[in-house]
Amino acid sequence: MKTFKLHDKVEMPQLGFGVWQVEEKDAVPAVTKAIETGYRSIDTAAVYKNERQVGEAIAKSNVPREELFITTKVWNADQGYDATIKAMDESLEKLGLEYVDLYLIHWPTPEFDQYVETYKALEQLQKDGKTRAIGVCNFEIEHLQRLLEECDVKPAINQVECHPFLAQNELKQFCRENDIHVEAWSPLMQGGEVLKNNAVQVIADKHGKTAAQVVIRWHIQNDTVVIPKSVTPSRIEENFDVFDFELPEEDMAQLNQLDKGERKGPHPNEMNVR
Repeated sequence: MKTFKLHDKVEMPQLGFGVWQVEEKDAVPAVTKAIETGYRSIDTAAVYKNERQVGEAIAKSNVPREELFITTKVWNADQGYDATIKAMDESLEKLGLEYVDLYLIHWPTPEFDQYVETYKALEQLQKDGKTRAIGVCNFEIEHLQRLLEECDVKPAINQVECHPFLAQNELKQFCRENDIHVEAWSPLMQGGEVLKNNAVQVIADKHGKTAAQVVIRWHIQNDTVVIPKSVTPSRIEENFDVFDFELPEEDMAQLNQLDKGERKGPHPNEMNVR
């Protein structure tokens, strides 16, 4: 398992386990299975309504806390300095943890223009030891530029929708230049059209792997942090079994050509829900 050293010297596993859309009843067994399989990075959020179950699975595991990398996020309705500080305390209580490894702003919600103030609260939470690293989700270049200009600590992570149909090349280049790691949510396009794509299927057959494994490998070789989600035990294992093969340049080139700017989720500038 490759890890990335974030700019604040925190090490983050490149492959993690996401729990977006994992229902409360499924979260404990899914996270338990993920940890047993070998995942050490778990990504949740206040709005997922499963932080308590994630915490329960962590407590049940025999893995020392310092070997786990736990991410959660402040939801749009809790943006603003004081509200963010309070939201973190609520997340820690639900998770049953004294700190998280990464705390993220979930969306910039530019219509409300509170993400700079919210990010300054994240900086304070990092100083207070409640999170080891801080970052953002779904931030476009213009939002990142404001943080770089107006805040003291650059985001360690920008978690965005990313898959072969939405490669995010321009955003990735900007993040590389500013020492911000890109993390992919919906890395398999929620099991959508990308997994049925003929080029993906042909490459998968060639390597004796599944389409999902090929796409996860594409993310890994593009130096992206990736957090596939599943509640099916066999798929949780399958998504982790991606370290025994490598995609040659011609396969990577073919997959890179699939980019067509197609989103499954909303554009960040239009996501102003609270």
